[in-house]
Amino acid sequence: MAPPDALALAKKLGYQAIGVRIAPAGPDGDFSPLTTDPAMLRETIRRIDDTGVPVFDVEIARLGPQFEADHFARFLETAGQLKARAILVAGDDPDEARLTDSFARFCRAAAPYGLTADLEFMPWTAVKNAKAALRIVTSAGEPNGRVLVDALHAARSATTLDDIASLPQHLLGYAQLCDAPAGIPATNEELIHTARCARLIPGEGGIDLAGLVRTLPDDLPLSLEIPNDEWLPKLGAEEWGRRALAAARRIVTKATEERTIG
Repeated sequence: MAPPDALALAKKLGYQAIGVRIAPAGPDGDFSPLTTDPAMLRETIRRIDDTGVPVFDVEIARLGPQFEADHFARFLETAGQLKARAILVAGDDPDEARLTDSFARFCRAAAPYGLTADLEFMPWTAVKNAKAALRIVTSAGEPNGRVLVDALHAARSATTLDDIASLPQHLLGYAQLCDAPAGIPATNEELIHTARCARLIPGEGGIDLAGLVRTLPDDLPLSLEIPNDEWLPKLGAEEWGRRALAAARRIVTKATEERTIG
């Protein structure tokens, strides 16, 4: 959805914030052109004021071998105009020392806008699991550096609940929830397909979401990232959003009850 429409729907359904993708995840990926469409940006900001629903996170900043902070100037300026709190960052540089330096420079570029840089580990990228993300964020040493836990990537990488529990609380800005079939696909192509096109509503797959939520800080913001090319068109955005929110709340309730019993 265009961001102004997403804000209106979020208000209607009871979401506390939205996320906005202002740069594509891949060469042909969908995104909202807020960095190049001043009219859409103005309307989005107006709708934020009208609805009282903020933009929480903006994506996606991919840090590759040729990283230059200047290339993200308009991206970060737009995120700042939206008064977002977090930038989703992906690490695409196999040289970890260079990637760590790039991440530190990106953090410093984001800091004047009040933004955190949340490094998301994904098994097909250079940051394959929570341990790698923690190593990079810690080594970068920037106060606005964070590790982003996505339920799908946690389940499909060499990441355990103990690994999640070992993440320092001050390095967590938010987490992402979705579900997927149990098991780990054999190829990167299959991993990417699920991540971008075939995620499931929480509780409809095989990921231990209650265990994950129970392991995370109980006041950590949770984002629902559930792209699904089959069911979203069938149900429509409003019904998909309604079901996703209700399902996520059930998971959080279950995790809270388990935490209390435990």
